[in-house]
Amino acid sequence: MLASKRLSPLIACAAIVVAVVAAVTGLTEPVLSPNPLDLTIGEYAALDRTGAAGLAMAALGIAAFAVVAGLRAVGAPVDALAERLMLAWGAGLVVLAVLPAALPATGTDLIAQTYRYLSVAVLAAVPAAGGLTVARFAEDERWRPTARPVEWLTLAGGFGLLALVYVMLPGQGMFVGLVEWSLLGAEVALVGVLAVRLARLTWARGAAHASRAALG
Repeated sequence: MLASKRLSPLIACAAIVVAVVAAVTGLTEPVLSPNPLDLTIGEYAALDRTGAAGLAMAALGIAAFAVVAGLRAVGAPVDALAERLMLAWGAGLVVLAVLPAALPATGTDLIAQTYRYLSVAVLAAVPAAGGLTVARFAEDERWRPTARPVEWLTLAGGFGLLALVYVMLPGQGMFVGLVEWSLLGAEVALVGVLAVRLARLTWARGAAHASRAALG
């Protein structure tokens, strides 16, 4: 339990950094499209041959698992449903990372369609989890500083989901790539807020206790 409590925040923060760097690197590759933001996350991942997309999504999946493990280790005020949603987000991203290798290389349309529907389901998980935790964080002294950032990022995710539904149905797919990437950015930020707070609670307080013990 102690190892999980101390290592989980570090793993989560490192995985988020790796994911962001990989995603930015992949989006700068001109081989996919003159403007990669015109592509949905599914289209980007299905067409990507650099490995950046798979690395980014796998790293985010690892970050989600580490955050949930850390939340459990410190007794954070997060209910079981919110944990399951976070785990579903992480598991879905890992599946999206390995899917191109599992499906036939010639089935590009199949991969793209599978990615499209699975990515929408995955993107709905984190805003729902955030909505379930905001009130609990506000009532807990340790987590109260994160309540407002989580609330704003949850609202951003909710509006992003509404925008995604609109552009996919009456909007006929216009700007769908930009909306999906913006929504994913808000979700990564929310997970990052949790990871940073976990790090502060475990490592900063651990250092304070060690200092007090050294001083007697």
